Amino acid sequence: MHVPDGFIDAPVSVAAGVVAAGAVAAGLRGARRELGAARVGSLGGDDRTAPLAGLVAAFVFAAQMLNFPVAAGTSGHLLGGALAAILVGPWTGVLCISVVLLMQGILFADGGLSALGVNILLMGVVTVVVAWAVFRGLTAVLPRGRRAVTAASFVAALVSVPASAAAFTLLYALGGVTEVPLGSVLTAMVGVHVLIGIGEAAITALTVGAVLAVRPDLVYGARGLTAPLKLRVGGELVDAPAPAPASEPAPARSPRGVWIAGLAASLVLAGFLSFYASGDPDGLERVASDKGFDASAEEHAGAGSPLADYGVEGVGNDRLSGGLAGVIGVGATVAVGTGAFYAVRRRRAPQEHDEAPRNSA
Repeated sequence: MHVPDGFIDAPVSVAAGVVAAGAVAAGLRGARRELGAARVGSLGGDDRTAPLAGLVAAFVFAAQMLNFPVAAGTSGHLLGGALAAILVGPWTGVLCISVVLLMQGILFADGGLSALGVNILLMGVVTVVVAWAVFRGLTAVLPRGRRAVTAASFVAALVSVPASAAAFTLLYALGGVTEVPLGSVLTAMVGVHVLIGIGEAAITALTVGAVLAVRPDLVYGARGLTAPLKLRVGGELVDAPAPAPASEPAPARSPRGVWIAGLAASLVLAGFLSFYASGDPDGLERVASDKGFDASAEEHAGAGSPLADYGVEGVGNDRLSGGLAGVIGVGATVAVGTGAFYAVRRRRAPQEHDEAPRNSA
C-alpha cells in the first residue's frame, strides 16, 4: 500500500507528514523506554536490543518484497506494523516501519517522497496502533500462554490491514485530486485488504510463533504472559512453587543465534524468493486502476536511482539484478535501523546513570 506522489494533494500530504513526524517523535521517546527498560529475560536494559530492532526492520523490508496473490489479478504484501509492534514494542515498531519506508522511498523509488508522511501514517502508525490495541485486548482476556500470544498476533495483524485501507480512504476523501465515488473506493479498499490481511496475519503469527518457540523472552508482547508451570498433585493441577530468588541475577542469554537466523532468513527472502513474487498490482494499485484515479500518480523523484524498482542498474539478468537489490536493501536497512536504535538506546544512558544513586538509596 505504498501511496505514490500525486494521489493526495499537497495540503493533506503536509498535514499527514506533520502527524507522522509527531508520531515518530513520540516513538523516539517511547522506544527509549522499550529499548532501555529494566531487564526482562535478555531483552531489556542492554545494547543488544538495538540489533534486534534493526533486524525486525530488515525482515519487514525483505518480506515486503514478496507480493502474494490474493484475487484474480491482484496481489498483496506484508505491511509489518503488527509484527514489529509485537516483537519489539509499539513505539519501536513505529520507528521500524518508518525506517523501512524511508529506505524504500530513497533507494528503490517505492512510495512517493512527498507522500512519505502519508505512508508512514498509514503503514507505520495506523497499523501499529490498531494491531497493538487488538493484541493487548485479546491477551488480557485469553488464557495466558504461547498459543494465546500467537492467536492474538493473527487477529491483530488481520484487523490492522483493512484499518489502514480505511484510513487511506479517509485521506483520499480529504485530499484526493480526482473525483471518485468514495463509498465504492472504501468498499473496494477494505474488501481487497481483508484478503491481504489474511496473508499478513499468517506471516505475523508464523513469525511470532517461531520466535516464541525458541526464545519467548525476545518477544516484547509476550512479557509477563507466560503461563505458570503446573504440577499434578492428588489428581489436580496446581501452580508450581516459585523458585527461590538467586543471590545474583542470571546473565542474559545472547540473542546472537536468533539474530543470525533472522538475518539469513531476510537475505533468502529478499535475495532469492523475491524473484518468485507475484507481479500483479497490489491492492491499492488495483483499486486505483479500477476506480480511475491511478492517472494522477506522478513519476517518482528517484526514478533514476540505480536501485529503482528493486533492480540494480547495469545488471542484465533479472534474477541476479533483483536478488542483488534485495540483498543491498536488507543490508542497508539493518545497518541504518541498528545504528538509529543504538542512538536511541544510548541517549537514555545518562538518565539511567543519574537515577541509579536515587534508586539505590
